[in-house]
Amino acid sequence: MNNFFRFATAATALAVTAAASAATPASPAIKNVVLVHGAFADGSGWSAVAKILERDGFKVGVAQPPETSLEDDVASTNRTIDAMGGPVVLVGHSYGGIIITAAGNNAHVKSLVYVAAFQPDTGESLGSLSAGKPPASSGPKPSADGFLYLDLATFHADFCADLPGSEADFMARSQVG
Repeated sequence: MNNFFRFATAATALAVTAAASAATPASPAIKNVVLVHGAFADGSGWSAVAKILERDGFKVGVAQPPETSLEDDVASTNRTIDAMGGPVVLVGHSYGGIIITAAGNNAHVKSLVYVAAFQPDTGESLGSLSAGKPPASSGPKPSADGFLYLDLATFHADFCADLPGSEADFMARSQVG
């Protein structure tokens, strides 16, 4: 398991444990977790974390934001939250942090977990948080129809250098964009 999954699992487990320990007889422990991926990835990147959480008795939902607009991404995440049937711990990675900040207004959300994620304050956007920082990769490229993707030739080095090549190649081919 790579470092991201170890960290994500630990952070999620800590947040869920904290939410459970704050429970009172009137408010039972939260057993629902919704995971939200970052840009250019899809929900399958959470597979290892989801398996661990499920093994530990949690019900896990994995949102699949379409990455067509922030509003669409939040709406998709809200559908996943609402389908859980109760209170939820909402977890976001990277761009997923922007999504969970907005989706955190859903009445079912009881806590937010940011795993190496953007955590905007009031009035901040992804653009304002990214301004003045060096890019994490050689940069997204526009497709013919205006969507963004990461170049397949540099995807592994730019996006997931700690993964085996075969896994990175699959991620490159399945990136959302």
